[in-house]
Amino acid sequence: MSQKKVRVRFAPSPTGGLHLGGVRTVLFNYLFARHHGGEFVLRIEDTDQTRFVEGAEEYILECLRWCGLEADEGPHKGGPYAPYRQSERKALYRQYGEQLVNAGFAYYAFDTPEELEAMREVEKARGNHSPQYNHAVRKIMRNSLTLEAAEVKTLLDKGTPHVIRIKMPENEEVSFTDMIRGEVSFQTNTVDDKVLLKADGMPTYHLAVVVDDYLMKITHAFRGEEWLPSAPVHILLWKYLGWETDMPQWAHLPLILKPDGNGKLSKRDGDRLGFPVYAMNWLDPKTNELTKGFRENGFLPEAFVNMLAMLGWNPGSEQEIFSIEELVQAFSIERVHKGGAKFDYDKAKWFNHQYIVKKDDATLAKLFQPVLTEKGLAPEETYVAKVTGLVKERCHFINEIWDHGFFFFVRPDKYDVDAVKPKWTPEKQAFFESWITVIEALPDFTFVSLEESFKQLATEKGIKPGELQLPFRIMLCGGKFGPPVFVIAETLGKEETIERIKLALAIFA
Repeated sequence: MSQKKVRVRFAPSPTGGLHLGGVRTVLFNYLFARHHGGEFVLRIEDTDQTRFVEGAEEYILECLRWCGLEADEGPHKGGPYAPYRQSERKALYRQYGEQLVNAGFAYYAFDTPEELEAMREVEKARGNHSPQYNHAVRKIMRNSLTLEAAEVKTLLDKGTPHVIRIKMPENEEVSFTDMIRGEVSFQTNTVDDKVLLKADGMPTYHLAVVVDDYLMKITHAFRGEEWLPSAPVHILLWKYLGWETDMPQWAHLPLILKPDGNGKLSKRDGDRLGFPVYAMNWLDPKTNELTKGFRENGFLPEAFVNMLAMLGWNPGSEQEIFSIEELVQAFSIERVHKGGAKFDYDKAKWFNHQYIVKKDDATLAKLFQPVLTEKGLAPEETYVAKVTGLVKERCHFINEIWDHGFFFFVRPDKYDVDAVKPKWTPEKQAFFESWITVIEALPDFTFVSLEESFKQLATEKGIKPGELQLPFRIMLCGGKFGPPVFVIAETLGKEETIERIKLALAIFA
């Protein structure tokens, strides 16, 4: 481990919703930084202005806040290496692009879109189905490697649109040690001459990520394995810019895979299989399409984070439930798997259930309050907390508190009469009419006193209490569900319990 202070970064593009794979990258960065007493930086990579989406940066910040994974530095709070938006650092990149050209490691390319398209067509006609601007093609294109120096100067002086491309070396091997994968090697002939600086003066990801990681003193760079093919370009840039000794240690994280096959989990998979893949709801301002998120689906942030930590990382023990403090202590990049991790929504729900059960009733009640407000209900907070405590064992999501306990807030609008009618008798009708009088006189309306009076009266009437409990439950709830029935009655209170018995008796009679 380097003696430098650990500095890691998450560098998203503000182009839309935040995929759970992105949040896991944040999490692993955050845990690594905290484990080593380091710093976690948020950098917005908005160099591709054509893909910029209004509101996406604020959405990313809100996602990180919800997860409790806030950065130490970033566009929202500043820091010693500001600005943290690449679009605000545009002036920085040109000098490094020029430096690479002057050193012979990059070149100006003046090819027009039409010329590039013509090149692709020629290459395809030759049987090259994936044409690239590479070491072979550059020799026949309009760039500073094929044009006379005077012509290049004239074109530059006239402000002719151009890009700067890296000049990938021929027949070389580029190797590095990945913290997860070990030794990784690439043959340079398989890599194209990536654009480093675009015609609008904006850098591409390839140049910007290297320059910013250097200037921000990033020591460890964690990113998804889909970026692995870009690694040779970045490693050569570190070398060509003379910064090789400052290059961060790399870790390419395994993909999160779709649950029912191979390949990376996508939004389409979530839509197809009925679960979210974004951290929070994302409303696309261009299409007005709403993509559901884990937060709005009723996930607790602690459960979401815990679930993500276990996707591709193993603590080396049987423990599955971790607080964020425990994760910080236990996290080790060496225990991140090389292979992809299949996403299991049932397992995600299991994590959420564990956290709902552990959560105190008053906090859960506050989280549940928006559901009640939406339904135009405003019961006492203490009452909501009591109901929450009674039903949370059955819930995987916050909004399921309503599904399992709606009858605590509204009277049933329908009854499972079919479960009562076949065995309903005048004697049972008379029992409940008599019991109303008994419970009206009860000095304390508790589930204990209710059950005692219920059983005592049933014995006096010669009816088995078990035959009366189901009808009583249906009177209170409308169906064969809910917590212990006398606890339901105590929670509803004397007046409401009596009123519900009377309403049901009129229907059962």
